[in-house]
Amino acid sequence: MPKLIRLYITQVAWGFVISAIFVGVLLALNVANLRGLIFGSDVGLIALAMIWFMNGIVFAGVQFAYAIMSLAEKPKGPGGGTPVVAKFEPIRVAADKT
Repeated sequence: MPKLIRLYITQVAWGFVISAIFVGVLLALNVANLRGLIFGSDVGLIALAMIWFMNGIVFAGVQFAYAIMSLAEKPKGPGGGTPVVAKFEPIRVAADKT
């Protein structure tokens, strides 16, 4: 299996694990009476699965994006860009008198 595909699968799995922990914390803290709504409804398990799955999609995407961006090579030498001026001096410019 290619390394990129293996990386994607593992990061998506971690995203869904993080989602399960997040939903568990939501239920434990009873945010917005979510625990009462889920356990008091006859379709509560479907709602719980949807919350877990939708958050899993988000966390998996963030996890994979972080993993991909952390694969970039770090610059070895000094950085480029415009050098910082030690002292700024105003320059006189002639005004246009029209």
